[in-house]
Amino acid sequence: MIKRYLLAPGPTPVPPEVLLAMARPMIHHRAPEFDKLFGEVRDGLKWLFQTNGDVLMLAASGTGGMEASVSNFLSPGDKALTINGGKFGERWGKLCKTYGAQVTELKVEWGRAIDPQLVADSLKKDPGIKAVYVQASETSTGVAHDIKTLAQIVKGHPDTILVVDAITALGVFDIKTDEWGIDVVVTGSQKALMLPPGLAFVSVSEKAWRLAEKAKNASFYFNLKKERENQQKSQTAYTPAVSLIIGLQEVLKMLKAEGLEQVFGRQANLAMAMREGMKAAGLALLPKESPSDALTAVLAPEGVDGQAIYKNLRVQYGITAAGGQDHLKGKIFRLSHMGYMDRFDVIMAVAATEMVLKGLGHPVKLGSGVAKAQEILMAK
Repeated sequence: MIKRYLLAPGPTPVPPEVLLAMARPMIHHRAPEFDKLFGEVRDGLKWLFQTNGDVLMLAASGTGGMEASVSNFLSPGDKALTINGGKFGERWGKLCKTYGAQVTELKVEWGRAIDPQLVADSLKKDPGIKAVYVQASETSTGVAHDIKTLAQIVKGHPDTILVVDAITALGVFDIKTDEWGIDVVVTGSQKALMLPPGLAFVSVSEKAWRLAEKAKNASFYFNLKKERENQQKSQTAYTPAVSLIIGLQEVLKMLKAEGLEQVFGRQANLAMAMREGMKAAGLALLPKESPSDALTAVLAPEGVDGQAIYKNLRVQYGITAAGGQDHLKGKIFRLSHMGYMDRFDVIMAVAATEMVLKGLGHPVKLGSGVAKAQEILMAK
């Protein structure tokens, strides 16, 4: 028998109490009991997003929220600036081009964060740019971009909005939507929100709503203005993912009981233990700066196939992690520590990695990384 463990950067493990909540009998989405549930969840999402503005729920994956954040704010021919520092930054560019935007792409070496000055220079050079699209946490590389500084830069341009993919960031580290002046923040249910896939969330500032009033791209299902009208009345324009919203109610209770600062502190501690444990085991990390606290991207040792590490973690030890994407395939493997994770998940991940490497013939002193992770986790 092999016990299974989910350490992939999405979907992530779902707490038992959330699973039990979602197993309750189905309710109708136009009934009064749903209105009450939906209103409570809307308020909880504002707390989580740290905003007084609208946080809209869509029955979609995170990519649905990303698409809505393009189609609702840009018209064909509008200029967009996209930050491409990985697979999901690349997706912003593809989405913008799909809706007819003129895209200026700032390419960043995978494993590095964007220099905010490059964004400032781009906006100064072309003040006609309507929107800047960036990741808070680039899931393919394990790098976090400096969203606070980027927000300060974009705030100085009254006709430009900042759109942030926080799909593997929200609920992991601090993102002050209103205080920093972020116009649109997107996340998904299956990451730090500890739910199955199927819900996307989009927060929208008043500045972004003004841009939406002028946008001419057609959008039927992902029409955020229509959703806003309905969701302010505790309804949705179309059939919602009722069971997931019931589960979200339980998730928000859990997060509020822990407190946002405590959540961020716990996630930071787990991330530090994972990173330092891997380094103590003789491994190097992909991020050259600004590592994300959501996941750790580890370089495969010279002569060892990263895909073999990823595969053997699953086949031999029941741990589902993730491999590299595009040109990083076979060169890295990725382990999540966001959401429903604790210190023993990190210890297990480091221990299993050492065992896999030993089994692949790579010289590693068993327990070296585990000891370092334990020291960090005990010190907290």
